[in-house]
Amino acid sequence: MTRLSAGDPAPDFTLPTDDGRTVSLADSRGRKTIVYFYPAAMTPGCTTQACDFTDSLSSLQAQGYDVLGISPDSPAKLAKFRERDGLTITLLSDADRSVMNAYGAYGEKKLYGKTVEGVIRSTFAVDEDGKVELAQYNVKATGHVAKLRKDLGIG
Repeated sequence: MTRLSAGDPAPDFTLPTDDGRTVSLADSRGRKTIVYFYPAAMTPGCTTQACDFTDSLSSLQAQGYDVLGISPDSPAKLAKFRERDGLTITLLSDADRSVMNAYGAYGEKKLYGKTVEGVIRSTFAVDEDGKVELAQYNVKATGHVAKLRKDLGIG
């Protein structure tokens, strides 16, 4: 598994949303984008993280960042997640995990002391030119957005 680092080109992608549209990373050129990968919609940690990004969305947008949340869930499950938790961030479905693999966000990880294969909770800040500005792997769901803002220098 190859992991991305600051300065690497961010792998482009086009994925379906929960509302039937498709979104491409290329659509974000000229703006900064936070791309984050999470294991499963409607689980406690992923809900905490998605709600945290939703609560912070307007202030992140004011700093020039869009937010894309990606999981292997189906668009229908993502729609339920959005509705249940009032999410305003863009949710994308990577059912075949090809984008997760391209970002190094899928592979072996520790879960309750066991090594398993799955989604590695990861976050990437992509600059206006499509380059990785910040790559974070194995992030914690709780408090992640506050740490990310600090790491990006956006208070």
